Amino acid sequence: MLDSLRKASGTWVAKTLLLMLVLSFAVWGISGQVAGVIGGHESVVRVGGTSVSVNEYRLSYDRQINSLSQQFGQRLTQEQVNALGLDRQVIAQLVSGALLDEQARKMGLGISQDRLAALTHEDPAFRGANGQFDRQMFDYVLRQVGMRPEDYLNNRAQVARRQQIIEAVSDGLKVPDTFLRAFALYQGEDRTVDYLVLPKSLVEPVEAPSDTELSTYFEANKQKYAAPEYRKFSYVRLEPEDISDPAAISDQQVSEDYEKNKSLFTTPATRKIEQIVFSSEQDAQTARDSINNGGTFDRVYAAQGKTESDVQLGTLAKDKIADQAVAEAAFALGLNEVSHVVKGTFGPVLLRVTEINPEVVKPLSEVQDQIRKDLALSEASRLLLEVHDAYEDARAGGETMEEAAAKQRLKVVTVEAIDRSGRAPDENVIRNLPESANLIRAVFESEPGAENEALQTANGGYLFYELNSVTPARDRALDEVKDRVVADWTALETEKRLLAKAEELKKRVAEGAGLDVVASELSLEKQTKRGLKRSADDADFGREGAAEMFDVGEGQSGVIPAPTGGAQILFKVTQVVEPAAADAQTVPDDVKNSFAAGLSGDLLDQLVAQLQSQYPVEIDQVAISQALAR
Repeated sequence: MLDSLRKASGTWVAKTLLLMLVLSFAVWGISGQVAGVIGGHESVVRVGGTSVSVNEYRLSYDRQINSLSQQFGQRLTQEQVNALGLDRQVIAQLVSGALLDEQARKMGLGISQDRLAALTHEDPAFRGANGQFDRQMFDYVLRQVGMRPEDYLNNRAQVARRQQIIEAVSDGLKVPDTFLRAFALYQGEDRTVDYLVLPKSLVEPVEAPSDTELSTYFEANKQKYAAPEYRKFSYVRLEPEDISDPAAISDQQVSEDYEKNKSLFTTPATRKIEQIVFSSEQDAQTARDSINNGGTFDRVYAAQGKTESDVQLGTLAKDKIADQAVAEAAFALGLNEVSHVVKGTFGPVLLRVTEINPEVVKPLSEVQDQIRKDLALSEASRLLLEVHDAYEDARAGGETMEEAAAKQRLKVVTVEAIDRSGRAPDENVIRNLPESANLIRAVFESEPGAENEALQTANGGYLFYELNSVTPARDRALDEVKDRVVADWTALETEKRLLAKAEELKKRVAEGAGLDVVASELSLEKQTKRGLKRSADDADFGREGAAEMFDVGEGQSGVIPAPTGGAQILFKVTQVVEPAAADAQTVPDDVKNSFAAGLSGDLLDQLVAQLQSQYPVEIDQVAISQALAR
């Protein structure tokens, strides 16, 4: 997260100056109650005749923390604040504001009382329920941030004076069309590339390394083959299933539970129902009469312009039909029988049942094993805390883990060796550890012979553990890992030789040899990629590889690693195609706005730098320390 915060805090003048200068009091989220000055250090920053008080620094510091905390969805820790250098950023922002204030003072800039009143009246933070300025809301908001009305008005006037300078520098700035056209040409360009995929087989097999080569490689990469710290530990899991005893559940208990919960083993009767809705009861009765006189249900809905799917209500259980009248009527019908007119919730209807599925009840013999198991688990859950206390009492009385576990018929599992990543000495991950991540972390925080508090499991149980022994990390000898070292040396040597081969072929192509000739010599297939874009994450080249193909000119060649498989790709750019219509109008508005903001930021950077060279800046570190200590 710290990396994200650092990125978010970049280019402080261009991106944060306006936000920090134009304040929105309603979202400060701070108390504003700052104690008085200590020891006579009234100002944190002084620029000529302009100063920034200790209180202003602390308010800005708190406001910045709150803003970033809201942005990242969590309150910043002190470690994150320190790593971010937030105190330095706030000073930089306040210095920028003070420089602008001093320049405004020198220029004699001001704001009329009428304009100041209008700005206050327009501030959305002070609007009431009717959307208009509300004096009570004004007083309330200022009380929330600990600010007097006169302080707010002074601050608002200060912001307005700064804005006059900022707007004079950056307002109306427009990115030149020439620049935008160049960007459109750059971004819209595509290329045609001929290429060969050079497999590792071109340089394989690589002969075995000599003893000297292997020893030299091993010494240079010794840390890679070091043995990590391993720990031996034992654990006992206590969950309901660990102490459940299905054999202790009697047949009578199973039978009683079956009868009590018979609905759980019952699939209710369902019927496939069709429904025709009519606009009036008279229309419905007319349709029913037509069926009595030889008509059919299908003809009735067809006469309404409906299809079979239009009249399907579904295959439903009785309690799943929302309209009670329809449910009663449908479940009273025989197969393919048409109902009389039913007064449904949404109008009169005729119903037809085309499929009847009777209720199915699973017999006791089919479900008794599952019932027995569930009852045993339920009983185990009830006794879980008792077993936990009995185990803990036994350990407190001096019994070993094995002895205490045996009394409760629990199983002790011992892991002979595990590292912090959960691997055994053979590099395989040790699987099926309960609460694996938490258990491994706890084991590596423990000491041999220490009494450890049980871990909670996801199923509401307990996990007792103890550390048996520690095998310290150490450097392995070459003989212990020779096979791995040989494999790694061979892979690296293969990569080096293949890259050297690719560079040799690249030189030949640059000197005039065609890719077709090279492909023929190596029994490879020359391939062609058309329409390759600059920012493409290409399946054959990858994003970085495609970018490198835009670093060379038309007719030039290069070598890139293949995204997968360890191959190298020898390529030649055969055609550079400019976009047919590339001008300022083809650049999206958001991109134009981004460029304009960047230019404005650059100008503001230059303005602040110039003012800083013009006016002496004094920073009182004692006052800063006093402010941060509050």
